[in-house]
Amino acid sequence: MAAGPLVLDGGLSNQLADAGHDLSDALWSARLLADDPGAVTAAHLRYFRAGAQVAITGSYQASFEGFAHRGLGRAEAERLLALSVRLAREAARRAEAEGAAGPLFVAASVGPYGAVLADGSEYRGRYGLSAAELERFHRPRLEVLAAAGPDVLAVETVPDAVEAEALLRAVRGLGVPAWLSFGAAGDRTRAGQPLAEALAMAADVDEVVAVGVNCCTPADADRAVPLAARAAGKPVVVYPNSGEEWDAAARDWRGEPTFRASRVAGWLADGARLVGGCCRVGEREIAELARAVRGGG
Repeated sequence: MAAGPLVLDGGLSNQLADAGHDLSDALWSARLLADDPGAVTAAHLRYFRAGAQVAITGSYQASFEGFAHRGLGRAEAERLLALSVRLAREAARRAEAEGAAGPLFVAASVGPYGAVLADGSEYRGRYGLSAAELERFHRPRLEVLAAAGPDVLAVETVPDAVEAEALLRAVRGLGVPAWLSFGAAGDRTRAGQPLAEALAMAADVDEVVAVGVNCCTPADADRAVPLAARAAGKPVVVYPNSGEEWDAAARDWRGEPTFRASRVAGWLADGARLVGGCCRVGEREIAELARAVRGGG
C-alpha cells in the first residue's frame, strides 16, 4: 500500500455461479472447498487475469459450526479453512507464471457471525450475543486461517460495533495483519450505529492495517471512504457491491447495478489504498477498475 493502491478482486460467488455452480447451500461459496476446490482456484485465477492483485478467499461463510451441520468434524473443517488460503495462493502462482505483474496477495476472508446463519443477518447485526461470545466464535477459525499463511485477514461485512469489538480482540497476537471492513448504509453501520465511531475502534489496534466498507452500495462507499480515513487515521479499504439490493427472503438480487470504475479516482483521493468489488462485481468491472487505478482510464 505504501507503494501505491492495490486492486482487490470482485465477488467470488458470482464467478462461481456464472460457471454453473449451485450456491444455494447454507455454506454458500464455502461448499465448493469440499465439493469442487478446483472451481475456487479457477475463479480466483480469472480475477488475477483481469488485473486484481489481491484474492479474497472462499472462507467468508465457512465455520466449524457450518461444516458440522454437513457432518464434517473439526479436523476436516480446519483442513478446509486452510485449503481456502492454499487455493488462492495456487491461483496467484499460476497467474504469475502466466506473466501477471506481481506480487499477488491472498486475503483470508473472515465473515461475520450473521453470515454463518445464512439468513441475511449480516445485513442487520445485533444478534443478541455479547462481544465475549462473538470473540469465542471467531477466534478459533481466525487462528486456523492465520496459520495457513495468508498475507492479510479480510475481516469483512461487519454489521455492528459489538461484533467489531469482538473481532478486534480476536485478531490480536495472530501474527497476521488484518483489515476491518463494515457493511454500511449511509453514515451508519448496518445495525444503525454511527459508522465513524465504529471505524474509530480500530485506530489503536496495530494489527489492523486498513479500515473501510464493503458490500454496500457504491454511493454509500463514496461517503464512507473519507469518513473512514478521518475516523481511524489508517489507509482505507473499499469494495462495494454492484449497487443492487439483496433480497434475503427470495435469495436474489433486485434493482440496477451502479458500480462504475469512474468512482475510483474519488476513492483514491479520499484515502483508499485497497479497492475492488464485492457481490455481483465481476471480471469486466475489475478489469476496468484496474485500468483506472493504473491510470489507464
